[in-house]
Amino acid sequence: MAERPYILLSCGMSIDGYLDDASGERLLLSNDADFDRVDAVRAGCDAILVGATTIRQDNPRLLVRSADRRAARIARGAHPDPVKVTVTSSCHLDPEAAFFTTGAAAKVVYCATPAVEDAEKLLGDRATVVDGGDPVDVRLVAADLAGRGVRRLMVEGGGRMHTQFLTAGLADELHLVVAPFFVGDARAPRFVHEGTFPWGPGNRATLAEARQIGDVVLLRYALSERFDQAATPPE
Repeated sequence: MAERPYILLSCGMSIDGYLDDASGERLLLSNDADFDRVDAVRAGCDAILVGATTIRQDNPRLLVRSADRRAARIARGAHPDPVKVTVTSSCHLDPEAAFFTTGAAAKVVYCATPAVEDAEKLLGDRATVVDGGDPVDVRLVAADLAGRGVRRLMVEGGGRMHTQFLTAGLADELHLVVAPFFVGDARAPRFVHEGTFPWGPGNRATLAEARQIGDVVLLRYALSERFDQAATPPE
């Protein structure tokens, strides 16, 4: 068993780098063809991780939508949906959120040490609560997921999660989809927060693919030496 899974980050953003606007309504940054591509990538992963803020704001289901892809997963001995994973410092989560109530795949919540007991009481049998340290350490998260049999992890946001995995040097691949418009509002969430990233002017990330998908562009970056061995191109 590898010490951590292969970790793929997936994100859609505006031209000026925003994940959403400040309206309170979900901003659609992609199109149907790209949503289908993301579904294909999900279907090839063992687990999908989002931050607790994403659960609160977007209420994602994190399921494989295509019946054919679900059938293919079953045929190879996998659950039809990847394991759902989230990270939280306070466990300010709604146990009725779609993350917990849709699909039969396992749900794992990595919680900061002081909130573990409250999280277990709140979530009951809806999720496995794991002590992730104080604060939660994404290196520990990755190692623990590997121990649970997760070989390929997809991180779908939000900005805090992308930042933590990138600055920790844990990302092997990045799928960045750019929507053809600006948000222009400093109150809106951005793709990443401040941090010290392994890739800078002196260490440029490798652009493995650039593809137009309707009115959006997919930029696919190789971020580690594991890319060639473990990554498979999206459909």
